[in-house]
Amino acid sequence: MITQTENEYRHVIGICKELFVKKTRDYGTSWRILRLPSITDQIFIKAQRIRSIQEKGTQKVGDNIASEFVGIINYCIMALIQMELPANAPLDLPYEELVEMYEKQAEKTLQLLLNKNHDYGEAWREMRISSMTDIILMKLLRTKQIEDNQGKTLVSEGVDANYQDMINYAVFCLIKMSFGQKTDS
Repeated sequence: MITQTENEYRHVIGICKELFVKKTRDYGTSWRILRLPSITDQIFIKAQRIRSIQEKGTQKVGDNIASEFVGIINYCIMALIQMELPANAPLDLPYEELVEMYEKQAEKTLQLLLNKNHDYGEAWREMRISSMTDIILMKLLRTKQIEDNQGKTLVSEGVDANYQDMINYAVFCLIKMSFGQKTDS
């Protein structure tokens, strides 16, 4: 049985994937040159901008907060794709293969979301968007620390789990923004 959350997730990811596909048509897979810490920093820039706009209540650059959450999702999926590719993979990836890789990562992340939703009872629906932004920033700082430790952790999940959590929190924010949920700035 497909839940409301699954439908909403698929809708949001569909929007993100559509932009990813268009940018891939424009730029190819130039993002493949980025090492994981560089992708993490790109995500950090987007999350920090969201927080800054939330705190100031105004913005001077035209891209809205929703587009930044879309960027977070797409950069996280790029990172997950990079992690699975062998070191000798070509920078230019065939378009069809790339779309399959995107869909695979989105589906794996959806399954994580559904499992956590089962256990947490969709607590995210009662959270503020600003709190979820803070959680994304915390996940980024964790990811940066793990990267600085060359991927070694003592008891914590790896960077892939953090990227997936960031995707899911960004999806939650977009669901709340797009589907008329009570929101805050």
